[in-house]
Amino acid sequence: MHERSLPASPNWYCSRCSDVNSDGLLGVGAKNIIYLINVSASSCRVVGELVGHKDLVSGFSFCQHAGQSHVCVSSHSDGSICFWDSHSKTLLSEHAAHQNPVSAVHWSPVDKNLVVSGDEKGIVVCHWYHTGDTASFFPEPRTIFCLTCSPHTWNVVAVGYKDGMIVLIDVSKKGEVMQRLRGHDDEIHSLVWSPVTGEDTLYNRPEDSEGKSAGEERGCYLASGSKDQTVRIWSTSKGKAVMTLKLPYLKKRGSAVDPGVKERLWLNVHWPKGRRTQLVSSCFSGELVLWDLTRSGKQRWTLLGTSSDSQNHSRIVFNMSSVHLQDDRELLLSTSMDREIKCWDLASLDCCWTLPTLGGFVYSLTFSPVGAGCLALGVGDNMIRVWNTLTTQNQYDTRSFWQGIKSKVTALAWHPKKEGSLSFGTDDGKVGIYDVFSNKPPQISSSYHRKTVYTLAWGPPVPPMSFGAGGKSSYSLYSCAGEGVILQHDPSKLSGEASDIDKLIRDTNNIKHKLSPHTDLSWKPDGKVVAIGNEDGCIDVYQAPSLKLLCSIQQHHKIINTLRWHHDHSSPPELHCLLASGSSNAIVYVHDLLLHYSPVVLTEPYRRLCGHTAKITSMAWSPHHEARLVTVSYDGTAQVWDVLQEEAVSNYRGHVGYLLCVDWSPVDPDVIWTGGKDFTVQEWRVSKQEFTKPPKGPILSRRRRTIKRQGPEALRLSEMNGGPVTGGEKIVTGQELSAEDEEDEVSSTSSPVPPPGNRVGKTVDRLYGFVSVLPDTNLLKKKKPRSMLPISTSMDHRPKEELLQDCITLASVKHTMRVTVYNVDESEQEGHVEAGHYDSVVYLRLWSGDVEGALQLATEKGELNDHLLSIAPMAGFKVWSQTVEAYVKQLCLQEQYLKAASHLLSINKLYEAIDLLHSHKLYREAIALAKARLPADEPILKELYSSWAAVLEKDGHFSAAAKCYLASGASFDAAKVIARKNDVSSLRAAASLARISGEVTLAQSLALRCAKDLAAAQNWVEAQEVLSSQESLLVHRLHLCVTELLSAILADSVVVSQSSVSSHPWASPGDGHISIQDRVRVVWEEQFGVSQTSAGHHSARALLQELKSVDSPAPSAISGFLVFHTFFSLSVSSGDVTVCSGKHPKTLHLTGEEAKAAANSLQAFVHYHRLYECWWSISARNQKIHNGLSVSAAGDEVNDRVMNGGISESGESVCPPTRRLEKLDLDASLLLSESHAACQAAQRSIREIQERLAAMVLQHMKISRSCLNCLNGLVIEPYLMSNSLIVDLSVCALSLRPDDQESFLSLSSKMSEHQKQLADLPETIKMYPHPDVVECCLILLHFTKSSTSVSESLQQEAKDLLRKYGSSPSVLKSSRPFLT
Repeated sequence: MHERSLPASPNWYCSRCSDVNSDGLLGVGAKNIIYLINVSASSCRVVGELVGHKDLVSGFSFCQHAGQSHVCVSSHSDGSICFWDSHSKTLLSEHAAHQNPVSAVHWSPVDKNLVVSGDEKGIVVCHWYHTGDTASFFPEPRTIFCLTCSPHTWNVVAVGYKDGMIVLIDVSKKGEVMQRLRGHDDEIHSLVWSPVTGEDTLYNRPEDSEGKSAGEERGCYLASGSKDQTVRIWSTSKGKAVMTLKLPYLKKRGSAVDPGVKERLWLNVHWPKGRRTQLVSSCFSGELVLWDLTRSGKQRWTLLGTSSDSQNHSRIVFNMSSVHLQDDRELLLSTSMDREIKCWDLASLDCCWTLPTLGGFVYSLTFSPVGAGCLALGVGDNMIRVWNTLTTQNQYDTRSFWQGIKSKVTALAWHPKKEGSLSFGTDDGKVGIYDVFSNKPPQISSSYHRKTVYTLAWGPPVPPMSFGAGGKSSYSLYSCAGEGVILQHDPSKLSGEASDIDKLIRDTNNIKHKLSPHTDLSWKPDGKVVAIGNEDGCIDVYQAPSLKLLCSIQQHHKIINTLRWHHDHSSPPELHCLLASGSSNAIVYVHDLLLHYSPVVLTEPYRRLCGHTAKITSMAWSPHHEARLVTVSYDGTAQVWDVLQEEAVSNYRGHVGYLLCVDWSPVDPDVIWTGGKDFTVQEWRVSKQEFTKPPKGPILSRRRRTIKRQGPEALRLSEMNGGPVTGGEKIVTGQELSAEDEEDEVSSTSSPVPPPGNRVGKTVDRLYGFVSVLPDTNLLKKKKPRSMLPISTSMDHRPKEELLQDCITLASVKHTMRVTVYNVDESEQEGHVEAGHYDSVVYLRLWSGDVEGALQLATEKGELNDHLLSIAPMAGFKVWSQTVEAYVKQLCLQEQYLKAASHLLSINKLYEAIDLLHSHKLYREAIALAKARLPADEPILKELYSSWAAVLEKDGHFSAAAKCYLASGASFDAAKVIARKNDVSSLRAAASLARISGEVTLAQSLALRCAKDLAAAQNWVEAQEVLSSQESLLVHRLHLCVTELLSAILADSVVVSQSSVSSHPWASPGDGHISIQDRVRVVWEEQFGVSQTSAGHHSARALLQELKSVDSPAPSAISGFLVFHTFFSLSVSSGDVTVCSGKHPKTLHLTGEEAKAAANSLQAFVHYHRLYECWWSISARNQKIHNGLSVSAAGDEVNDRVMNGGISESGESVCPPTRRLEKLDLDASLLLSESHAACQAAQRSIREIQERLAAMVLQHMKISRSCLNCLNGLVIEPYLMSNSLIVDLSVCALSLRPDDQESFLSLSSKMSEHQKQLADLPETIKMYPHPDVVECCLILLHFTKSSTSVSESLQQEAKDLLRKYGSSPSVLKSSRPFLT
């Protein structure tokens, strides 16, 4: 049993991969193992593992019932469900109910025997633990992300899906869907039920709970967390969301969270049992947030761990679970992507402790020779951990270092003298030095290895670095890597070039041949001698600093993996020269080099340590004992040896998988630390181990043989006893090589074996999964091809006597008849036909010369290929042509249309090839082929372009469609399709295209649309440019001119604030004493050549007639066209009408009812604006309030706009005036038009009746389509309801209930009356808009409190209009203070 350990990192992106039971035992799924951790408020301890399944753990849940809390369940990526006993750490049972990877599992809090699981295909399975029965349901064809069983009702399960859907199912009714909860639009990451029943806990105000029914009280809240960055609280009784919590954007490390980045978000939610209104959720960057569901705003959430910056997780959180301890403390446990497990006190919201975890193989571990108890770990998750193992307050006091590291850390070495200086080597060949006591990034050597760094060692400098070493560091850093090179780095100048010691070795020892690639090195503690291990198994010992060869040890015959000299402190001198070595064979050799000072070859060891069953990976001498050594091996064990006695002292078997590194505790002689493939570091005591010797035979091989011999049951027993996760060493190696190649190492644990090309070759990949392993030839053996002559082949397997008789028969035959061969051939063909091997029949016919028969058979069976087609001409042109056509049909069935068309060309069927491409919508290829082979005026080209254009237009590719239309000669269609984009640039291009193509009418229409949009943006210059290209649009250019002049005058008078994008010089205000009429006449004459004396096309009379022929604009707003019509009439006729501007009133003279109505409408809106200017001027705060200058057609909006203007519903001023307004600078009588008031009141009444009718019709589900069409007509035409529509609605009313018919018919008759009133009004009243009369009455009456300028008669007129036409409830409420 181990003392302390760092477990593997919990699996990522799982909805429930950790859980805690009532006894405080936390289970965490990591890779294919479940780690059991005892938790308390002060500390934690890994107490064991649940080992035995080979696939990734995707879910984990404890049974929370008394007496059964030690039983737990796990789900796996292979579709299996496993039940475990956490006390005995054994596998109780395994079920394979799923055919797909299981994504979620939960043990019911209500039924102690019910477990529910869901897989990626949407299958939900119920497992009954006591009977072993299962039941499968398929509620939705969607991917399940999470599920949770109700804590109140045993049969209700909530399931969350990838697309954002949440479904409540009843497992007692075969998975019947109870409710579908829609609201999220992305993955559901987590679901959790409220710990209490009823839905009254979230109501904090009495009025919130009004109207609740008893059925709602019996419901229960459900919380969901989704990737769409929201947490939703659902009412299961109502079937809808009652609350939405949006994650707060929290600043971290000086920068704000980008809300648009959702790729790394995982939103987990947890509802603690004792907290009815409090919910815990994860956040963007690892923060945990406690939500108070009874509050609002920023008071709703509280951040956990605010007392210290280092308390929070640094990356997203995946799982949370809580437990009530016996001391009445409630703890929350969380797992995160930052590879840490944290414990939180929910009372104080502070972090109690943090357990680091490891996300990769532990390649190296070493204690600092200076800082006692400081353990450095090199891990495959691209990080270094430094663990202060002697701290009493925090047993897991670790720091992580990741800067400058981009790959797995495979080697570590502390500086012998300088505290805190740690060198590291990586998988990508990088060597660097960290100062672990500072936050500075590491120093990186400029000299890189080409392959993985295996070993780092500090030693005395050798030439050339030892030359002139005065003042320099007394130590150099040596690195050995996979390419077989040892480099010497200067730690004081890592930016300098590192030196290869091979050159010094050759020069010193006069070696001419190539040296064997180096695999390891070890300096003697006194720095006088260095031992170097090689790929060929030889160990060379050199004397420093010249590296003169002292001796060569040729004991090993395989690659050297590790070398260690015995320490020289507190030990006899005769032990200082002991050198231990381990290689890829299983024997450890110890050599005594005390007497070997001359070049000799050693072939016999001082001691031989036998017991391991696989290669040796690392070793360490005990600093507390004499000649005591610990070794670790691929057999999965660590062995302690008494070297002098050649005896095994203790054997540790706590790891799962092979071991990679080991070191002896510098302070406790009984403690050893090991790390390996299982992503863990474990501390264990020598004296507490049950075994003294390694197991006989490799563990992996023994288990594979046992499983093969005893069958699947032995596999289960082997796994229950803590066996490996795979069946053979080769598969383990494949997993080890591939498990860390993913970005998230814990997410991939079972990967296929790498191809043999990556494994075979003479490289120095010796250890840690980098060893060159020859693949299993049995597994890689190629499949034997099927025999073409199986009957003849079977004749060779007859009895011996028959075969001998065949020899005698053959000897008597002088020659073989061809008929016999044909007979054999026919029998072989019949055999292939019976077996369905038609390809073999085809080739047999080819061999016999029946080319036509072979092609015919291949055609019938769909077995034609390029080879058969190439030999088809041998049978003649007709056969070849037929074969090509048949092959074309076969290719079309296989959707290889391009290839089929090419084959049609080979038999000169050009039009058929083009038609084939055309029919399968390969327009570009069909056009290219037609253009390459056919003349330009070929009709089929136009057809292709037209078809392609129609498809492009349908898909929204308007520009490409226009090109196709142009190519087909349809310029009108090209212009129309470009104009469909309806933006300025498209309209302009479409107008130009139509003009060039001679489509004059279309060009004018498009130019007018473009100019209208430009004028709306007040881009006057470009608008005139667009119209100038069309001579016939002169009257519209004059229209734009007047509009631009009026806009400039209004902007100058501050009536409008919008600034123009571009304007002409002649539109500047200039002298204010010149009338607008005179300015218009001058500009028309100077810029456009239009005057009363001009003739021809520029004649004013002719332009006026053209203007009258233009359809009037819709009377929905004040149109520039209305103003232009007024001023054009001004230029060519006489009359009088008063038009007010902001600065200069001007009397205009007009005749005609329509012209007067247009001018009156313009004047009314000017005074309407003046009315609101007066209202704003008396506002106490001079607030810039957005009020409605637009025309209202609905009485319901009147009160809203008056409120925006400052009048409350009671008629009192929201902002009381601070000064009295003595005079109103406007003619208010123009606004109080009774005819317009009557028109507006009728329109309001019609709209109210229409809304009531629509509501009545929509209440009935059984209504005919004709009634719905009538209803749509009502919505589209606000007040123009025809008699036929009323008749249709009356017919539809027959389907209503009897008590509804009277009200429906009465409303219809009322609508007819109001429509008749509208019809009796003059057309000019309905054509030209007018400000809302009721609104103006209310504002004028309000002025009576602050101004004496409103006459009594005007007040009385306003009151009369309000009484007569202010019939809506809102207007009645607002006018009550003035009418009482």
